[in-house]
Amino acid sequence: MQQHLKGKSAVITGGTAGIGKEIALTFAKQGADVAIFGTNAERAAEVIQFLQQTYPHQKFIAKLTDVSDKKAVDQALQEITAVFGKIDILVNNAGITRDGLLMKMTEEDWDRVIAVNLKSVYNTCQALVRSMLKARGGKIINISSVVGLTGNAGQANYAASKAGMIGFTQSLAKEVASRGICVNCIAPGFIKTPMTDVLTDAQKEGILKQVPMGRLGTTEEIANTAVFLASDWSNYMTGQVLTVDGGMVM
Repeated sequence: MQQHLKGKSAVITGGTAGIGKEIALTFAKQGADVAIFGTNAERAAEVIQFLQQTYPHQKFIAKLTDVSDKKAVDQALQEITAVFGKIDILVNNAGITRDGLLMKMTEEDWDRVIAVNLKSVYNTCQALVRSMLKARGGKIINISSVVGLTGNAGQANYAASKAGMIGFTQSLAKEVASRGICVNCIAPGFIKTPMTDVLTDAQKEGILKQVPMGRLGTTEEIANTAVFLASDWSNYMTGQVLTVDGGMVM
């Protein structure tokens, strides 16, 4: 099987569970060295152990890092670069929700969601963009959400963070396109993850009424889209938002 990311090195934030974990596993299968950021030591160790056993000739690193902390992100990326030699691909996937109607939303819940979901994208990109400019190439993939395109009642903080990610992506894409760096977004719809597993049958039925394809997406479908954007297949694409949502937004 041809490996479309062979010889590449990638950093994935929020890489210990859900979509981020699936992207890490898929990138490794495609030949990449992979570093993951997370905050759960047990889950991080499980992912790295699996990858090392499955792909013994590749390099894998886990960093327990608060992605909203710029100094911590800078330090972690410096350490990863020292091991890998370079970072070719960055996937900003880390994200949290603190849902609630705006009139009841605390300032803490607003600030934390913006910090983890959006400030983290500034932190990682600002740390890596100089080396990518020098290398005259790189792929940055930001995992947004359809909520960043449509909004959603009770998620003003989350929607703002994901919409901000799209604006950030398009702005950075214009700054670095002349140096061969591609910056794109994936906007997942409703994806089957531990977050959706806790929904009631009635809630899932309500969600599926919004999805023309009539089913939840899979983490594999998001990861495959990420491979496309990380590989040479997408070298003439930048500043784009790929919705992977079963037809919700069209």
